[in-house]
Amino acid sequence: MALKNFRAPWALLAGGLMAALAVAAGADEWQARSNDAFAVAVYGDAPYGCKAGSTPAPDVCPPGYSPDMPNGPIPGDSRQLDATPAFIAAVNRDNSVDFVLHAGDIHSGSNFCTLAYDQRVFDLWTQFKRPLIYTPGDNEWTDCQKSKEGGGAKNSKGEYVDYAAGHPVANLALVRSIFFAQPGMSLGAHPRRVVSQAEAFDPMHPSDAEYVENVMWDKSRVMFVTMNIPGGSNNDDDLWNTAAFGATRSAPQIQEVANRTGADLRWLGAAFAQAKANGDKAVVIMEQADMWDLDGTALADGHIANYRPFIDEIAAQAKAFNGSVLLINGDSHKFRSDNPFIAGAPCVIEAGDGTIATQACPDDAFANQTYAAGDVPNFHRLVVHGSTFPLEYTRLWVRASTDNATTASSFGPFRWERVIP
Repeated sequence: MALKNFRAPWALLAGGLMAALAVAAGADEWQARSNDAFAVAVYGDAPYGCKAGSTPAPDVCPPGYSPDMPNGPIPGDSRQLDATPAFIAAVNRDNSVDFVLHAGDIHSGSNFCTLAYDQRVFDLWTQFKRPLIYTPGDNEWTDCQKSKEGGGAKNSKGEYVDYAAGHPVANLALVRSIFFAQPGMSLGAHPRRVVSQAEAFDPMHPSDAEYVENVMWDKSRVMFVTMNIPGGSNNDDDLWNTAAFGATRSAPQIQEVANRTGADLRWLGAAFAQAKANGDKAVVIMEQADMWDLDGTALADGHIANYRPFIDEIAAQAKAFNGSVLLINGDSHKFRSDNPFIAGAPCVIEAGDGTIATQACPDDAFANQTYAAGDVPNFHRLVVHGSTFPLEYTRLWVRASTDNATTASSFGPFRWERVIP
C-alpha cells in the first residue's frame, strides 16, 4: 500500500533498530507537503456502557439494565454504542479531518471484557473513512480482572463471563489480535501505513516486539507517537485481584509492568530521535493515562507515583527538543488544557454543564506530580472529553510553520476546538 501523507521513520534503521518498512519505499511525498495544514479528530473513553452518569437524566439506562450486565441488553448495549454510527458519520462529514485518534477505553469500568464487545467496536470503526489510530486503555485490559468488570465471575452455566477470566495479559493479547492484526497499519476503512514497535524495535530488547500497539508516523513535519500507558490502575499498581492471582502482586503482573514500561520509554526515545533527524517542528504524544489525576485519592497514598518514569522522560525529551511537544491523553474524562510542567500555569477544564464551556481548573496538576528539573515551556497537554453524552471530538488543527501563542485553545503549531456534532 502506498504511503501518501505519513512518512516512515527511516532513521530508525540508521540507529540500529530492526524495521520492516519496505512497503513505504519510494512513496514519501512529505517534502512537497512539508508546510501543509491538516486537522485531526481526537476522542477517547467511548463508547461507554450505560451506567449512572453516562447519559443525561432522566434518560439514564434502558429498562432492566444494571452496570454489572455484560455491556447491557442486546440489542442496544448502551446509548453510546447506539450513537456511535451517527457520531462516525459526523466525523466523516468533517472534510477538514485527515485522520482520527482514539486515546483509549472502549468501554466503561463497569462493563465485562469480552471478545464479542471488542469485535463490535472494531466493526464500528471500519466505518471511519479516514485512518484511525488507537492506543489501548485500562478498561479493556488491565482492569478486566476487577470484579466490577466481571473478573473471575461465572455465569449460570459455569462459564467465565470475561475473556480468559479477566486475565489482563490475555485481554491485551485479545485487543492486539483484533485491533492490531496488521502491524504497521492504521484502522478505518482506508488504512494508512504507520510504523509499529513490532517492526522497529531495539534488537537489544527483543521483547519490545510484542508492543504492536505502539506506533509512530510523520506528517507535514510533525511526528506522532503512541505509547501503551494504561490509566486508572496506576500503571498496573492495583493488585490483580481474581482468584487466579491471589492477594499479592503476582510475578506476571510485575513482569508486565517492567516490560511495558521499558518498551514505552525506548519507543518514546526513538520517536524523538527520529523527529530530530527529520528536522520536525513538533512531536505529538498520545497515551491513555492521566498521569496527574488523583482520581479522588489523597496525594499521600502514591496513587500516581508509578507514572514518574514516563513523566520524567517526556519532560527530558521535550526540553532537549527544538520544537513544540503536545501530549494527548484521556482517562479522566473531562476536557482540560494545561502545562503540568510549570507550576501555576494557566489551566481550563470543561464546565460540566453539557456544553463546550470551560472554567478555571480546580487543581494544579504540577502540584500532583511536581517536576523539579525546571520549567518545560515548549510542552502542552490536552485531556480529551469522554464517557458522557453527547459524544464529541476535539478538532486539532496543525500547521508546522506557525507559532501560536499559548492559550486555552492554541499552542505553537497547534490550535483546537471541541466539536459536538
